[in-house]
Amino acid sequence: MDISIHASFLPHDGPEAALVFYRDVLGFEVRGDAGHAGMRWITVGPPGHPETSLVLHPAIADPHLSDDERRTIVEMMAKGTFAMVLLATDDVDATFELLAARGADVVQEPIDQPYGVRDCAFRDPAGNLIRLQERP
Repeated sequence: MDISIHASFLPHDGPEAALVFYRDVLGFEVRGDAGHAGMRWITVGPPGHPETSLVLHPAIADPHLSDDERRTIVEMMAKGTFAMVLLATDDVDATFELLAARGADVVQEPIDQPYGVRDCAFRDPAGNLIRLQERP
């Protein structure tokens, strides 16, 4: 069996801010930008890797959510505890410096973790945690 990850979803609370972060700060390609009922779903991904994408979606667009669930999602996003993604790079220190210089919201500077990776962390404009680790 050959299964791979094609796309993963991260919520946004403002499509323009999400677009600026993922396109201009991270340098991802915009692969799709679809709107419906005043909301936007933006598909982005790393250049040279068309097989892997992130879909930035309106966090509370699911019509099956209750009002309480929507409030909880908004609260968790504001605290940065709702969603995260783990990205990889060949040189975490150089990438950290570039992203910090581009204005990314730094959560953790590069560090050698006790579980064997060197990583750092940022938050996107919606509060999603973006962990970035160095490839072995």
